[in-house]
Amino acid sequence: MKAMSFPVRVMKAIGVDTLFVSNAAGGMNKEFRVGDIMIITDHINLFPENPLRGKNFEELGPRFPAMTEAYSHDLVRMADEIAAEKNIRVMHGVYVGTAGPTFETPAEYEYFRVIGGDAVGMSTVPEVIVANHAGMKVFGVSVITDLGGKDITEVPTHEEVQKAAVKAQPFMTEIMKEMVARIK
Repeated sequence: MKAMSFPVRVMKAIGVDTLFVSNAAGGMNKEFRVGDIMIITDHINLFPENPLRGKNFEELGPRFPAMTEAYSHDLVRMADEIAAEKNIRVMHGVYVGTAGPTFETPAEYEYFRVIGGDAVGMSTVPEVIVANHAGMKVFGVSVITDLGGKDITEVPTHEEVQKAAVKAQPFMTEIMKEMVARIK
C-alpha cells in the first residue's frame, strides 16, 4: 500500500498541488455503456488496508484527513464544462475500490450497486487518500470497460477491457489536456 502511494508523496514533495487519476472500471450503473467516461465524484474504499495506517508524520498531513471532498468539486465542474464544449459524453459516479485481482461476481456487482457504487476497479483509492492527506486537489475519471450485475451474462476478458479503454482514451485525454491548460 505504501509503495503504491509513494509516487503521490514524491509529486507533492516536488510541488504538485493537483493530482489527476484514471482507471479502467466495471460499471454497474444501469445508465452506463461500455466506453463511457465516468467522472469520479466520490469513492467507497473496500481495500483491506489503508495507506495512512501506522505512524503519522504531521509534515505530510494530519492524522485524520477529511475525505468530504476527496474529488475536487471545482475540477469536476471544469471537466463538465469542457466535455459540454467538446460534445463528449461524460457520466458521474461513485467508484468502488477493491483489492482484486479478479473481475467481480454478479452478486458483488449487485452489492456494490446497492451500497452506492456506480463503477468498480482495483486502483485509485489509495492514491486519492494519500493525495487528500497531503492537501492536494484530485480529479478522477474511470473508463467503463465492461458492465456487470445479476442481469449481465457476458464475461469480460482482459483483452476486451483493454480494447474499451483504448477506444475511450482520446476523449479522456482531450478533457484532461484542456483542464491542465486552464489550471495553469
